[in-house]
Amino acid sequence: MATAKSKNPNPNPGAGRGKPATKAAKTAARRARIEEQRRAERARERRNRILTIAASTAIVVAVAAGGWYLLDSANEKEKQQAAPVSGEKTWDDLSQNHVESQVDYPMTPPVGGDHNAAWMNCNGDVYTEPIQNENAVHSLEHGAVWVTYNDKAAKADVEALTKKVKSTPYTLMSPYKDTSSPITLSAWGHQLKVDKASDPRVDEFFEKYIQGAQTPEPGAACTNGKAA
Repeated sequence: MATAKSKNPNPNPGAGRGKPATKAAKTAARRARIEEQRRAERARERRNRILTIAASTAIVVAVAAGGWYLLDSANEKEKQQAAPVSGEKTWDDLSQNHVESQVDYPMTPPVGGDHNAAWMNCNGDVYTEPIQNENAVHSLEHGAVWVTYNDKAAKADVEALTKKVKSTPYTLMSPYKDTSSPITLSAWGHQLKVDKASDPRVDEFFEKYIQGAQTPEPGAACTNGKAA
């Protein structure tokens, strides 16, 4: 009697064993990708931190440098403001009394001292005739710069100064015969004599002394005074 052959329920013995191996490989690959992503994220965070620190440092350095620059600029400007204009003369302890009589001033034109109660209008006013010393000195007390010239001043210089004064508040201009220089600039306690309107010290004198630190009454009016 022939014996019946049993049927193999799994004709491919290795097939079942391969599935767990494939699943493990996929899991390992997924974990590797996740770890790689984590490493990339950590690297990106490190780069961002480095960039942030570098940017912050640059900002601090720039602010510090800017602060030092501004401080140096302010100190330099303060030094320039404190320094006299080259060639100027100065007078201290000038009296400020109001008087009705003429005053014998020790300098020509006068730069301060007793003066008339009425000031000359000095809001860019140009006078073609001489004006009273005592009224002009009161204008200087208010922080004005007084431009005077004699007959030795060139016509072109007089015209240039006229234009400059007319466009500059707290200035006035008039002819003045008895001066030792063609052009004289006067502020309270300060005076500069020049030969030409183009002298760069003219602008420097204006910049420094119009309503400058020397002004006894800063902000006082330069209008509603004496017109001529």
